[in-house]
Amino acid sequence: MMTLVLAMVWHRRGQAITLALLSLLAVASAVAAPAYLIAVGRAVAAGQIATASTGELTLTVRGVQDTTTGGGSGDEFTQIGGALIALPGFTYYYSRETPTVGLEQTDRYPSRLVFRQDVCTHVRITAGRCLFGESDVLVGEQTAKRLGLAPGDAITVSAAIPDSSAGVPRYVAAGKPKPLVVAGTYQAVRPGETYWGRHGYFVSGPDVGPGEPLFTTSMTFPAMDRTRTEMSIDGIAASGTLDAGRLAGLRSELNRLNDAAAEVDETLQIDTDIPRLLDRIDEGRAGSRLLVPVLAVPLVLLAGFSIYLTVGYGAEGRQSELAVVALRGARWWSRWWLAAGESLIAVLAGSVAGCLAGQLLINVVAAIRFPGIGQDADWSSLRYAPIAALIALLAAVAAQRRQLTRPVAGLLRRIPAPGSGRVPFGEAVLLVLAVLAGGQLYLSKGSLTGIGLFAPAFVLLVLALLLSRALLPVIGRAAARALRRGRLGPALAGLQLTRRPGASRLFALLVAAAAVAGYAGCAVDTGVRGRDTQARLGSGAERVLSVEPVSGRQLLAAVRAADPDKTWAMAVTQLSSGGDTAVTGLVVDAAALEKVAIWPSDGPSARTVAERLRPVDAQPTVIDGPELAVDVTSSSDKLQLSVSVSSVSGETVVDLGRLRAGRATYRQRPQVCAGGCRINGIQVGGSGRDKVKAQLVIHSLGDRWAVSGKAARLTTGPEGLALELDVSPAYAEVARLRPAGVPDPLPVAYAGGAPEVVQGLADDPVRMTPAAALPVVPSLGRQAWMADLGYVGMLASGTRRAAAAQVWLNRAAPADAIDRLTAQGLTVLDDTGTAAVRERLDQQGPALSLGFYLLAAGLATLLGVGALVLTVAVDRGRRAEDLIAMRVQGLRRGPAGQATFWTYPVLVTAAVVAGMLVGFAGWWLTGWALPLAGVNPPDLPLPGQPRAGVLAWWAAAILLPYLVAAVLGGRDLRRRVG
Repeated sequence: MMTLVLAMVWHRRGQAITLALLSLLAVASAVAAPAYLIAVGRAVAAGQIATASTGELTLTVRGVQDTTTGGGSGDEFTQIGGALIALPGFTYYYSRETPTVGLEQTDRYPSRLVFRQDVCTHVRITAGRCLFGESDVLVGEQTAKRLGLAPGDAITVSAAIPDSSAGVPRYVAAGKPKPLVVAGTYQAVRPGETYWGRHGYFVSGPDVGPGEPLFTTSMTFPAMDRTRTEMSIDGIAASGTLDAGRLAGLRSELNRLNDAAAEVDETLQIDTDIPRLLDRIDEGRAGSRLLVPVLAVPLVLLAGFSIYLTVGYGAEGRQSELAVVALRGARWWSRWWLAAGESLIAVLAGSVAGCLAGQLLINVVAAIRFPGIGQDADWSSLRYAPIAALIALLAAVAAQRRQLTRPVAGLLRRIPAPGSGRVPFGEAVLLVLAVLAGGQLYLSKGSLTGIGLFAPAFVLLVLALLLSRALLPVIGRAAARALRRGRLGPALAGLQLTRRPGASRLFALLVAAAAVAGYAGCAVDTGVRGRDTQARLGSGAERVLSVEPVSGRQLLAAVRAADPDKTWAMAVTQLSSGGDTAVTGLVVDAAALEKVAIWPSDGPSARTVAERLRPVDAQPTVIDGPELAVDVTSSSDKLQLSVSVSSVSGETVVDLGRLRAGRATYRQRPQVCAGGCRINGIQVGGSGRDKVKAQLVIHSLGDRWAVSGKAARLTTGPEGLALELDVSPAYAEVARLRPAGVPDPLPVAYAGGAPEVVQGLADDPVRMTPAAALPVVPSLGRQAWMADLGYVGMLASGTRRAAAAQVWLNRAAPADAIDRLTAQGLTVLDDTGTAAVRERLDQQGPALSLGFYLLAAGLATLLGVGALVLTVAVDRGRRAEDLIAMRVQGLRRGPAGQATFWTYPVLVTAAVVAGMLVGFAGWWLTGWALPLAGVNPPDLPLPGQPRAGVLAWWAAAILLPYLVAAVLGGRDLRRRVG
């Protein structure tokens, strides 16, 4: 019996090979999904590690020695060393820092005295030598120029503590003076280098200093009086430490380090963003585990359907053989083996080969798609192979059940029996499952859990079956109409599609295969467009430079100095509206908005918004420098006057000291005004503890000023600005003047909702008025606002650093744009933008998972083509007999040729077009639930539908292999008919 079955396989070896290939594709599809998930998991980890920030590649152990409280001795750092050794793969740097006074003339901020291990290898010595002995210090190059210091000079500093007793924070000496020697001057080569950790050594500003700490040796600290010393150990991950294969154990190692630090000293703190990196990798992998099964499930079901169809088609082609076996009275098991054995051998052979083929396919795809990532030797990818093989075998048996149970008369019938057009039980079950899965997906608001994960698969298959059932009768009526009109060729082709056994199932399979491929095309194109939107609108500009925190005024002045024509750079910062419902806002140089920002296509234009944000050109008061002279008349000697000034070289508050009664001129030469500066605000306060009521006239600073707050009333006259003051020094009450000319309330463009009041722009809350409604604010999303940075800089009389200082560049930015900005006093920390964001998005789980959708589209198309080839091979014998008989009865050669050549091309064209419609309908019903936007996507209006032109090209690419198979099959049939 076995010999006979093998002989049958050899006699019809073409069909057996085709069926084996279909089984191979079925099992390979089941193996490919988990294997691809493993490869994507490694690629997600590698991509996130490659684009990680400094904080996500480092860890910092912090401790404090405080002589005033007795906290910390320094021994705890020795004890934590064992736990750090247990965390291999990190390079550790030790540092100490204490605040000092005595170097700078101001007491508003301390000078940072820092020891950092290996500092000389990470800075450029511009004069003198590196550190060697106790009391050696390196001074920043700009600080040395400003203070007139050179190598070999002596300086004296003292440990400092903050003092707020006067109402304004000051730093005062709290230890014996320590003489130091300037060993050399330095320049930070790469301030954003990972080596510097999270300490912000080079952050500058009017309230933190010039951003150039004093570097010294470890021997200096024990030799000086100190009050507070901050100690830290920075661990920097070496190359390969955060490898994809080690991530599983890294989180537990960090937890053990935290536990060890808590046991040593509760005051020890471990700062690291590595857990955030691990969380982002986990989120990306979780998204992949949702996206890949969405198309893997219909692919496997389609593979089972293709085997069911092709085996059934082959069994129908062998019905005469089975009828002879039944007539001879063969026992049921012999009849069963002769009927099913041929197909089962082919399916089993293809299933075994499919296990290897699926893994090899993913290995090749991973090597091309994820070069350098590598592939785990993981047999877990084969866990679904037995299930897929079992499904294939069951489909093969189920497809032949009628041939095994039919009587001889039924086996000899060549057209469907009456009543065979009823809806099969399997299709009814599939319809119920589609309704249940789609309902759960909708009610759970897109949660791909439970049966909702299979909603796309069930919806696609049900729609394909329903549409094919609806189309075939239409084709049948068209064929009958053509027959009545005497058009024999089209009529015979149409009747062949509708009257042959299994034709409806073949059409449904081809529609389903095209639907799976079409759904994949919808997902891929929507994902590509979504990532492009995130990269462009999410960035805001082609390039985004993050700079060290500076005030908004300094940022604006520096960018305008680098780009005076406002054609390629724009100063940008972010602020929160404050309050319980805080909304982030974008504060920009409106004059450069049209040229630089990437703007949404819907809504008002960038030029219109810029004009509404800055309706009038308000100008600040400026002096040519280098001397600041203020001519005032005071009625009291208990007033203190300070002036806020800024330029591209920085910003500071100039204390003019206590005023004398009567008229006098007060002069100072602030460093920032050496080349001229702007006056941003004037502050008048009292001295002592009693309330001060007085009159003050400012003669020399023009008349374009406005009062902030209620501590003063402003009038103007021929003598200058007249102030009536009522301030209370005990409550740190002051009167502030800011430049006039800024509209009140401030114009604001908004998306979502316009804030009525914004805090943080100035010393007092600022009222806002809506000027333009936007669909989205670039970089921030659909719940944000936008204001003009020039106006904002004129509102604040105090000095404020921008929380997120940026410079946006367009494509016209020169190659030396960063050098030009650096020359204006800005320090660039990061250089990102559209290309960098797009690269990061392309390395996240959703983008990498969509590679499987392309693979699934190819496999689905191969399944459809394979089923078509096998169907043509089985069908051509009967079709040739029928057409030859009709030729004998007088059918002309032309109509016979049309019936043979055009049957299958018409079939596949109709199926692909219908399948693409089904795929798009399935996408419209379920695609909204797919997490295509990446990890923590911004609130942007992402596209939800693919482009029609892309789908047209996609359909043509899918149709091409079908047409090739159909045309070759039609030509072979026409040759047989003659």
